[in-house]
Amino acid sequence: MKNISKLIIGLSILMFGTTAYSQSRTDNSKEVPAVQSGTKSVQIASSPELHNLATNWVNDYNESNPAMKILLIQSNDEKAVNHLSLISDEHSIGLNDQNNWRMVIGRDVIVPIINAKNPMLDLLHQQGISSKEFAFLFKNVEQRNWSAVVTNGQNARLQLFIPNDEIVNASLRDFANVAINAKSEKFQETANDVLAEVQKDIFAIGFCKLSDLRNLSNRITLGNIALLPIDKNGNGRIDNFERIYNSLDEFTNGVWIGKYPTSLSKNIYAVSAIKPTDQNELAFLTWILSGGQNLLKSNGYCDLTSGEKQSNIASLLGTVSTDGKDVNVAYSPKYSWPIVVVIFLILGIFSIFFYYSRRNSKSQLLDKEIQIAPLLIENVINIPKGLYFDKTHTWAFMEQDGNVRVGLDDFLQHVTGKLSKISMKDAGEVVRKGEVIMTIIHEGKKLNIYAPISGTILEQNDLLLTDSSLVNSSPFFKGWVYQIEPKNWLREVQFMFMGQKYIDWLQDEFIRLKDFISATVKIDKLAYAHVILQDGGELTDNVLADLEPEVWEDFQTQFIDTSR
Repeated sequence: MKNISKLIIGLSILMFGTTAYSQSRTDNSKEVPAVQSGTKSVQIASSPELHNLATNWVNDYNESNPAMKILLIQSNDEKAVNHLSLISDEHSIGLNDQNNWRMVIGRDVIVPIINAKNPMLDLLHQQGISSKEFAFLFKNVEQRNWSAVVTNGQNARLQLFIPNDEIVNASLRDFANVAINAKSEKFQETANDVLAEVQKDIFAIGFCKLSDLRNLSNRITLGNIALLPIDKNGNGRIDNFERIYNSLDEFTNGVWIGKYPTSLSKNIYAVSAIKPTDQNELAFLTWILSGGQNLLKSNGYCDLTSGEKQSNIASLLGTVSTDGKDVNVAYSPKYSWPIVVVIFLILGIFSIFFYYSRRNSKSQLLDKEIQIAPLLIENVINIPKGLYFDKTHTWAFMEQDGNVRVGLDDFLQHVTGKLSKISMKDAGEVVRKGEVIMTIIHEGKKLNIYAPISGTILEQNDLLLTDSSLVNSSPFFKGWVYQIEPKNWLREVQFMFMGQKYIDWLQDEFIRLKDFISATVKIDKLAYAHVILQDGGELTDNVLADLEPEVWEDFQTQFIDTSR
């Protein structure tokens, strides 16, 4: 056993030394060097709406890398991704297939703005304006008045300023779900014209791209310009998870998490059937995520935040953050092959000792941390018809005998991962709505779940005592938790959701979950970033499973408890 320990220590020292050696030979570059043997060509596909941007990317990259030749082709194939492709949300190619690899490399964000001296600014930060209210403004030109869209708003004429930009107009049509009448609108020539008009008119609303605001803030302060809050869920107020409009940085991060309407924020993706491994494709993609980001701005798009760029490059190349520095594990093949041979030889010797020791090794933490998990998105949640759902993430169903069966909803079990134990109350106990009714446990980490109804527990599901994972595999059938004789069913059921109302509420829960994860998990744990929020701000399935108990405690107080 001592010999094995010594061998492990020696192997670690050797791998550390060879890693440092290889890093020095590649000049500590974050980007993958293109293969230098002759001129290598790689085909990249582009959807039509991104052809100009893709052309500029390819031309600029080819000019600065003469040993490399990127060939750009235009693709309309929406059934499969045959090449590494550059596409946007406007083009569905490859995005509907969850088996495809994809990474966000830029954005196209449309932003409504107002004059910072608007006397209703505080009211707008409390209420916001919903897509339905914007639709009213577009449909009723003669009735454009602030009192029509803001409760207790002033009876002042509201003027809309829209740039003569088809991308902006298309996004507004999708957002408000109305046709914009070119005859009745006063289109401005450029975004700068819109900004100028809004700064002159305290009652105006303008529309521009986020990149336009960034360019303005680079030259001068925003001054008289403020972001107009959007009531995303249309409930007549700006909820805590919708408060992203105080600064451009806060807003940009909110867009990434998913707090902003998707119709006004279109992602630009790199997509392929599998994660790219070709050295030249990796070199091109890392360049897009670094120097190529400048071309997004010049082409009217929005670049990524610095954190997104760092996270995406690390995910692409397989790097981890160490005190703010990236360590590249994608070596240049020119220098790394002897090192790889030596490492494999020593690994072979280690495997022999390992076999005879009859010990089961665990995967290295690094490999575990950067593994990309399946996505947790709205369409993976099972929502049976006929069930009532409560804000405590439980469901209730009244059977023919008048008793109510209760269980955990599919959303929460996707968040926690496979349950190892459920602590339940006994038959005969009386529970009240809002009291702790069960405790779910995943490898020692716990969450208290609250009762959706009041009543007397008639029966607990004994199957869960020996196999609690039934809640994961069959939450609405074999994984039910209690049968309860209800006490105030008719009154309490009025506070529950069913059908489309539950689906709408669940969309807000996804945003709340992303907000919690983004705010709670430390940003310096770069490897966790890939486990938690994938490219484009998507959550991974079983998002809490591998996180520390402290995060579960925060999730209890900041997410579960606040839902009651």
